[in-house]
Amino acid sequence: MLKEHIPFPVFQCNGYTRLQSRLTGRQQTRLKSRVPLSYFREITLAILIPALMLTCCGKAKVKEGNEAEPPASVQVDDVTRGPIDVIVEADAVLYPINQASVTSKISAPIRRILVNRGDHVKTGQLLAELENRDLASAAQESKSQFEQTQSALQTVTGATVPEDRTKAEADVQSAQQALDAAKKVYDSRVELQKQGALARKLVDDAKVAMVQAQSQFDTARRHLQALTEVSAAQQIKGAQDQVNAAKAHYDSAAIQLSYAQVFSPINGIVADRPLYPGEMAAAGAPIISIVDISKVVARANLPIDRASVVKTGNTATINGPDGVLTGTVTVISPAVDPNTTTLQVWVQADNPGEKLKPGGAVHVAIRAGLIQDTLLVPGSALLNSDEGGEKVMVVDKTSRARERKVTVGVREGSRVQILGGVVEGEKVVTTGG
Repeated sequence: MLKEHIPFPVFQCNGYTRLQSRLTGRQQTRLKSRVPLSYFREITLAILIPALMLTCCGKAKVKEGNEAEPPASVQVDDVTRGPIDVIVEADAVLYPINQASVTSKISAPIRRILVNRGDHVKTGQLLAELENRDLASAAQESKSQFEQTQSALQTVTGATVPEDRTKAEADVQSAQQALDAAKKVYDSRVELQKQGALARKLVDDAKVAMVQAQSQFDTARRHLQALTEVSAAQQIKGAQDQVNAAKAHYDSAAIQLSYAQVFSPINGIVADRPLYPGEMAAAGAPIISIVDISKVVARANLPIDRASVVKTGNTATINGPDGVLTGTVTVISPAVDPNTTTLQVWVQADNPGEKLKPGGAVHVAIRAGLIQDTLLVPGSALLNSDEGGEKVMVVDKTSRARERKVTVGVREGSRVQILGGVVEGEKVVTTGG
């Protein structure tokens, strides 16, 4: 019997108990002196058999891992030669082809507004009316003054001036007759005085009377000439000036009155209507905003090197959230934006159904040219190279794929221009592998 109790957990193996815990050297000595040798043989077999099983399983797994894997399935395409479009792409913002912020030219309360946001309007259509009773009264007063000056001008040209002229002509005729009579009296007296039948004093009296008649005739003739050449023209001119001044005043009042009606300057859609009837419309403040989106303009900012290949008239597409439009390049900014170092390019396109809206973000693709006879590969064949740049997987004659670095040119849809790295006829991996 054991003199000392040795605590250790045991479990059954082939009918024998087996030690689980580690024993100290003293405990192992005591245990060996009391446990038969066959017990330790059983323990040895129990340990070695699982170890051999694990070793065999491990070798089987290694053997399975060394078996050759089946080749991967890939799709390949040929390196071809052909033309490719030079496409310049950029993000852009849409603008209407035309827009107008309709303002009031006078300060007046709004009487009524005839359109709402979203309504289609045409050039010359009445949009709103302002209060105009005071302006209408002022215009009527100016019209009356204008009519009065017109009547005065007619009086001057049709009555006053002809009467004065007629009287002046009568005065000239009367003075002429008096002068002729005075001359006859003087001549007869001179003749009688030569014959000694008349005194000298009577001849002198006749001469004085003739001189007076001559003076009256000259005065009447100058008066008639003044009426004909100066006075009549001045009177008519003065009356005409009054008419012109009155007409200008009336025209100004009529224009002010016309400002009470607000008309559309363009065809389009009402985009904004910030005021309502009864509110005060200040002079110069917008009443209604109108945009024409029958055509749209996409404005894109391009780097200088990319914008240099774009020309006015190049065809382009505008890709928006609600569809794709086809248009042309209409404007290329002549100056570089110093903040972004870019050039702004405008692409204009018809907008049937007004499906694209101004202010939206779109993507433009401009066909800037055509490159003939160049190497082409599918875009799906390109991979990012670990050394930077791009590469392709070229399939050789033994059906093995080997990577090769390439120089990429322009891209057009699913096709890519290759400037170097492959030759025509080689096959490149596009999918799989």
